Amino acid sequence: MNTPNLNLTATNTPEKNIFSVSQLNRRAKQLLETHLPLIWVSGEISNLAKPSSGHWYFTLKDDRAQVRCAMFKNANQRLRWQPESGNQVLIRARVSLYEGRGEYQLIAEHMEDSGAGALQQAYEALKLKLQQEGLFDEATKQALPLFPTHIGVITSPTGAAIRDILSVLERRYPIAPVTIIPVAVQGANAAAEMVQALSMASNFKPFDLLIIGRGGGSIEDLWAFNDETLARTIAHSPIPIISAVGHEVDFTICDFVADVRAPTPSSSAEIATPDLAEWEQALDVWRLQLIKHQQLQLKQKQKQLVFLQKRLRHPGEQIKHQKQLIQQYQKSFVRSMAVILNDCNKELSSYKNRYLQQQPRKPIQRHQDSLKKLNKRIIKALNSQLSIKRQQIVTKAHLLNAVNPLDILARGYSVVTDTQGDILKNTQDINIGDELMTQLGEGSFVSKVIKIDS
Repeated sequence: MNTPNLNLTATNTPEKNIFSVSQLNRRAKQLLETHLPLIWVSGEISNLAKPSSGHWYFTLKDDRAQVRCAMFKNANQRLRWQPESGNQVLIRARVSLYEGRGEYQLIAEHMEDSGAGALQQAYEALKLKLQQEGLFDEATKQALPLFPTHIGVITSPTGAAIRDILSVLERRYPIAPVTIIPVAVQGANAAAEMVQALSMASNFKPFDLLIIGRGGGSIEDLWAFNDETLARTIAHSPIPIISAVGHEVDFTICDFVADVRAPTPSSSAEIATPDLAEWEQALDVWRLQLIKHQQLQLKQKQKQLVFLQKRLRHPGEQIKHQKQLIQQYQKSFVRSMAVILNDCNKELSSYKNRYLQQQPRKPIQRHQDSLKKLNKRIIKALNSQLSIKRQQIVTKAHLLNAVNPLDILARGYSVVTDTQGDILKNTQDINIGDELMTQLGEGSFVSKVIKIDS
């Protein structure tokens, strides 16, 4: 039995023009490439991929739509700069269609940088704002516990990130309980769910370490981790937090405000916990070192014990030895005292003989006679000097009396002064009506000027 020919083109009729899928896509591609010339399109690069083939594949988007793009190796090698996801660009491209998936795309032939994309601009603005507020300062970061007692993981319960984290924790530190707090890590409600999860974890006392994160993705996929409310919640968390978002090249605002940033979710589990196998090895080394140290100390103490045992003597022998020493000291003391007493007696006899030879009474008598003579001479000299001084005093008294103003006043003279006590020497210093003081030999009186004779 012959198999019928299923070529759709063979069944065309005037009433029906039937295309296969590949024919349809090829015809659509021809129409697009024929009727649309080279065009300029502006937008933001997203999901940029640069495989080893040298071709670039990316999405060009704005706030309402997106379109897939390709820039082949011969075209991108002419660029003098390297675009990144988030760049705002202007491309000159051909409109085409990828027949294999039936998706229309742009084939870029030239690209110009027209500034950062909207999401990238928002990311940089929030990053600068929080940095200026001090939320990135290392001084505010909390230290991670060396041996965590309860770890909380805030992530999607179905993603690859939680599987990686749990696998590492089971291998490195299986003794610590781990609690998964399920949240959405992408989408409009993801940031709010993570904020709520952090608030709940902060009030849950057993937690002493939190991990928040997800696997890699585009800037749009990771955008929930750039939320300002989430960033502030992480920064003010009383529990230390490790941020594990995306791959090593991905950076989000959460990475900067968290206490520690992990390059990947699996590395966050390594940062969060000690490796029990390594600790066991270290403990084995320390145990061996302690045993060696104890053995060395024991040998040293044993040597000291043997040495002391050799030096140790029976108490009876010690007492006998001490008695012998005391007896020797007594004999030596008696001999020394006898020698000292003999020397003292000899010295005393010598002093006695010298005293008797000197006879001090005669020198004392001579000194007493000399003192009597000196006393008489001193008395005579003092009387002579006293007589001379008395005569000098009488002479000087007569001289003083001769010039004593009181004696002058006693002979009938007087001294006239004004009211200030100044002595008046001529009539030019007084005026009629002035009051004057007159000092006599005995007493004084006040007078008033009624007439002046020159």
